[in-house]
Amino acid sequence: MLGDSNQLEQGEPVLAIGNPFGLSETVTTGIVSATGRVIGAGPYDNFIQTDASINPGNSGGPLFNYSGEVVGINAAIVASGQGIGFAVPINTAKEILLQLKDKGRVTRGWLGVTIQNVTPELAKSFKLEEEKGALVADVSESGPASKAGIQRGDVIVEFNGQPVENSQVLPQMVAGLMPGTDVDVKVIREGKTKMFKVKLETLEEETMAASETTQRARLGITIQTVTPELAKGLGMESAQGVAITSVEPGSPAADAGLRRGDVVLEVDQKPVNTVDEFKEATSDISSKPALMLVWRQGSTYFVTLQTK
Repeated sequence: MLGDSNQLEQGEPVLAIGNPFGLSETVTTGIVSATGRVIGAGPYDNFIQTDASINPGNSGGPLFNYSGEVVGINAAIVASGQGIGFAVPINTAKEILLQLKDKGRVTRGWLGVTIQNVTPELAKSFKLEEEKGALVADVSESGPASKAGIQRGDVIVEFNGQPVENSQVLPQMVAGLMPGTDVDVKVIREGKTKMFKVKLETLEEETMAASETTQRARLGITIQTVTPELAKGLGMESAQGVAITSVEPGSPAADAGLRRGDVVLEVDQKPVNTVDEFKEATSDISSKPALMLVWRQGSTYFVTLQTK
């Protein structure tokens, strides 16, 4: 029986079943450590964290509550951590299953913005009372947000009647709605609140690769393809490379000196101009350092990067 993952509470006991290391029908127990975890798997991160032992071979197995209901699908672990596992909420799986049955594919709504978190410094600069919301760093030309009047520098604080606490929750909200849905978006612009009516469009693969951020958990950075609009905003002469939109403190990228706003032009002396090209170029970065050519504020320099 499928349960309701929205009802899960921190500290609630759970059971994980799987085949770790080929040991079939292994049952482990633990609690829900947290919900809504962002682990760098993609723009729609929303994982259940549990300390129930999850090992290689558990992926795809069920996570049960003590009522015997499936509340998650075991998905990932932190290799360097003990007692840290993650599961996809069963409600997410339900939504995907319905779309696959009806259409044979998953269709997500698209807002057409690139966003980032609001830091204390940014909150002061944008005249915000709180460090909440999703700051619009870029708006896709002719996209839904652009058509509605949303601009770079706006801070989205409410979407479809729901508060937007940070930039991690907004992609999930948008993706949970079908294309064609009309939504009210509340933003703060120059210290004043404005409301916009936006009609969501379809998120295509090409659009996602060009304008949505992609998490790179191994490196500790978030990247996106440099569009002409973003290149102009960064002061670049042409659109090339992949831009770093965030760097996790203490990560390999941070240790190498990379910063938000840097643009990676080359990896191992080969140009990278899309997120997919960057992924391919860094696929074996754990076995050998990658030599990167980085653009920063009009100058270029080299940096070597390797996972820990």
